[in-house]
Amino acid sequence: MDKNDLIPIGALARRTGLAVSAIRFYEAKGLISAMRTMGNQRRFLRSDIRRLSFILIAQKLGLGLVEIEAAMAKLPQGRTPTVTDWQRISRSLRGQLDAKIQLLTRTRARLDECIGCGCLSLQRCQLFNRDDRAGAAGPGPRYVLN
Repeated sequence: MDKNDLIPIGALARRTGLAVSAIRFYEAKGLISAMRTMGNQRRFLRSDIRRLSFILIAQKLGLGLVEIEAAMAKLPQGRTPTVTDWQRISRSLRGQLDAKIQLLTRTRARLDECIGCGCLSLQRCQLFNRDDRAGAAGPGPRYVLN
């Protein structure tokens, strides 16, 4: 391993936009790991930029820390993940991502109309959900969640 493959925590923070404390949190969770210099300073693999970037994206997509941890557990520790490693992660999350995309698409299409929540407060709700027929299918916004 070349010494240029290792970067200090401050450089990792600048490159990812994360606070140093957040990087330490992810390190404590085992999502990334630091090597220590002779002076006990943290050094991270340059590839940890991608690991942290993945975490940021996954959080923006609404994945919880448990889901992120499960996905990242499939990555090798102590070496730069390969394209194959990342493809495995991508395939494992594809179903969840597709479901979120479908929900977002349905929400975008229905939000300005009746969403089947049973409030019947909009004139359009009286047409789409007359007498709260959606309520028979269960609680909540049935036209969006079903």
